[in-house]
Amino acid sequence: MPPVLRAIIDRCLRNWPLVAALSSALMLAIAHAFETFGGLAPCTLCLRAREVYWAALTVGLVGFAAQTFIKDDRFRRLASLLLAAIFLFGVAVAIYHAGAEWKFWPGPKTCASGAIPHLTSLDAVLKGDRIKAPACDEAAWVFLGLSMAGWNGLISLKLFVYSLLAARLKRD
Repeated sequence: MPPVLRAIIDRCLRNWPLVAALSSALMLAIAHAFETFGGLAPCTLCLRAREVYWAALTVGLVGFAAQTFIKDDRFRRLASLLLAAIFLFGVAVAIYHAGAEWKFWPGPKTCASGAIPHLTSLDAVLKGDRIKAPACDEAAWVFLGLSMAGWNGLISLKLFVYSLLAARLKRD
């Protein structure tokens, strides 16, 4: 591995709580963009995946602040372990969601096709328009054969592995 790349990876791992927080913020921004600009209303499991990133964002920022101001590497390591647990939960949510989309198992009852619709426009409801409910068992978007839940699972898995690597990293 080139020394420059190794230095970048090392710096990211040493500041992992901040990198994880920024990664989580990016994932939340992307989800919001799909909802706002793509018109894809989130289902129950999509919202649960967002909760994972909100938790990781919070832990990452608190961990980075503690690591920076208290100057104790144990805070980075503790935050990295907490982030690993959060991202592992995110992997589980994504697998459950993708499995429901592929009809391997049923999704939650609150999220099946035909559940109560997400009210994107109160005006449309008042006019009597029918609004299709977001469903956990239907992939709203697929890229390279993976739905958003599948991509979320891969990204959460990557963040989980990096969190473990950051937790193992010893201070110089």
